[in-house]
Amino acid sequence: MANEQDLRDSTPNGATNSEAEKDTILKAYRALLRSLRPSMGKGDKKMIRLAFDMALEAHKDMRRKTGEPYILHPLAVAQICTEEIGLGPLAIVCALLHDTVEDTHLTLDDIKNSFGEKAASIVDGLTKISGVVLNGSSIQAENFRKMLLTLSDDVRVILIKLADRLHNMRTLDSMKREKQLKIASETAFLYAPLAHRLGLYSIKTELEDLALKYTEPETYNDISEKLQQTRRERNKYINEFIEPIRHELARQGFRCEIKWRTKSIQSIRSKMLRQGVGFEEIYDIFAIRIIIDAEDADEKAMCWRCYSIITDFYHPNPDRLRDWISTPKANGYESLHTTVMGPGGKWVEVQIRSKRMDEIAEKGYAAHWKYKESSGESALDEWIKKIRELLENPDSNALDFIDDFKLNLFSDEMFVFTPKGELKTLPGNATALDFAFEIHSDVGSKCIGAKVNHKLVPLSHKLRSGDQVEILTSNKQTPKEDWLSYVVTAKAKSKIKTALKEEKKKLAEDGKEILERKFRHLKLELNHENLNELLAYYKIPTSLELFYRVAKGIIDVQDLKEFAIEKGGIKARTPAKQDAPVSLEQLVKNVRGSSDNLVIGENLERIDYKLSPCCNPIPGDDVFGFITVNEGIKIHRVSCPNAIRLMSNYAYRIVKAKWTNQQQIAFLAGVRLTGLDDVGVVNKISKVISSELKVNMRSISIESNDGIFEGKIMLFVHDTAHLDKLIKKLKEIHGILTVGRIDAA
Repeated sequence: MANEQDLRDSTPNGATNSEAEKDTILKAYRALLRSLRPSMGKGDKKMIRLAFDMALEAHKDMRRKTGEPYILHPLAVAQICTEEIGLGPLAIVCALLHDTVEDTHLTLDDIKNSFGEKAASIVDGLTKISGVVLNGSSIQAENFRKMLLTLSDDVRVILIKLADRLHNMRTLDSMKREKQLKIASETAFLYAPLAHRLGLYSIKTELEDLALKYTEPETYNDISEKLQQTRRERNKYINEFIEPIRHELARQGFRCEIKWRTKSIQSIRSKMLRQGVGFEEIYDIFAIRIIIDAEDADEKAMCWRCYSIITDFYHPNPDRLRDWISTPKANGYESLHTTVMGPGGKWVEVQIRSKRMDEIAEKGYAAHWKYKESSGESALDEWIKKIRELLENPDSNALDFIDDFKLNLFSDEMFVFTPKGELKTLPGNATALDFAFEIHSDVGSKCIGAKVNHKLVPLSHKLRSGDQVEILTSNKQTPKEDWLSYVVTAKAKSKIKTALKEEKKKLAEDGKEILERKFRHLKLELNHENLNELLAYYKIPTSLELFYRVAKGIIDVQDLKEFAIEKGGIKARTPAKQDAPVSLEQLVKNVRGSSDNLVIGENLERIDYKLSPCCNPIPGDDVFGFITVNEGIKIHRVSCPNAIRLMSNYAYRIVKAKWTNQQQIAFLAGVRLTGLDDVGVVNKISKVISSELKVNMRSISIESNDGIFEGKIMLFVHDTAHLDKLIKKLKEIHGILTVGRIDAA
């Protein structure tokens, strides 16, 4: 190993302004070597030193947005790879060099010559595609697909990319607000679910929390503060809960470690939204974890013995027992989860697992690989096979691929059985048709129905865990368009789309023949010019679509009589008046060139914008504009359910937006409330809204059930402050339990 002075001398002066920065780089490099020491073989130290020197030289004149030397980023990514994911020396070399080909003079050949074919292939997978965005596509989606193409060769590409994303999220403070939103949305939309699917739970949790911190800072800070305020009280309760269990486990000779963790801010927020309650009403905000030191052969029995000891002290909730030891999750996760009634009438979640299971839960795929020799092919390998099938579909564009890939990142699973008792894993809300495609593509395509637990059910029947399913087929059956509305697996969706495309091509051939016959009858040729005239008249984008519509009878060939025939060509007698088409790229340029911010409420005659009905933004909301192809600009709330998908896939079509003073303009907003069904409660609600606050209502609907009512009110307010005041007043009415804003009308 080169000594410290050599290292200091090799740090180029251009990269740093001070000895302090050189010290920081050296400390980071030494920390990396320390954490790698257990997995380093002969020659690895030399290889890592060479990679470090090459990265240092390549990035010497570069700085991050934080102002620090750029080399600290690849060092931090490499540190995450070894310490938090458990990757070995070759992956560390690639992590150190992951930005060099994209941002510096280094080429893939340089990396191949120094470190071999495998390292060059991994770095290539981590290098973004350069080029322009094609109309209707997305450079972000193309980059993501390129990265996943390497999945079939080497999963390390994705693990390094996750480490890169995690470090970028940890240092996102230095970015501009719109860049923060784009990166955070992309993280929540794709990278956090991907980390979860690869079993990297702690990375998934941190990515989700950091994404929430930048997309909804107020919500994040509010929950974070409340967790901090209740920390002492929580610690006291946990110690009281653990003590008798710890004592009994020690008495019975268990070697184990008892940990606990607070649930992530994102999962607490999801629970608050799902249950429609405030922070104070979420009780299971922490989980106890018991990690048993046991031999592989004994671990299952030891976990169940531990469960028995816990339930001797605390009553379990029979509906909340989850046994992922007997049937591990598709990402390799194994654990026994139970929820028990603790002291003071509070539910407490307890997770029981062995040391081996815990390592797989924390380090995911890398740990799974370590234990793989003994366990054969796992559900995780099965999942990777499915992704490969998706990638092999030549017809799908990058955005379709991303949508299909998202379906494969499901977190809720169920287990169903074939008639012969074979176990199949499916997403939580899968249907009988999904199961048919899971068996085989041909079985899915010819499926006409199913028997679930020996009862006949339709294709759209939703399955439940434990169902036994038999598929009924017919050779006359073909996939239908409406099938897409009730399948949820990526495999089923992809196969149905492919079959429908093939069917459309066949019909289009028939349509082309019909059109050619008609043209021959008119003594004309169906040439390029005549075809373009038809496409322009009917406003159809492709000839395939035109022929298809002719075959289906949507376009009647008799209408060709309405065209004038001039010099062997056709001309529409009354051409539909249409503006010169503007490409999406031009539209984006026009909007971006008009101003730095889109100002909502100003008389912008050149730019047409609408408030999106999916989230009903009102003044005071944090908003952005999304440039659509046909409907101008749509204004969405940053917290809109669709915002993450739009920012993740179409960042180049996002524009900043802000409100002007909209004093006398009223905006539609929705409020949902629940309460005790008391005499006169509707009158009290109406009085607060109409008389006290002078707010106009558009609609009010109230349903009562067993003494509890649930109401939805759509009303017109000026801004968020006005709406907050109204919600506060409604909460003060006697008998009202919850009041909250709702997104869609």
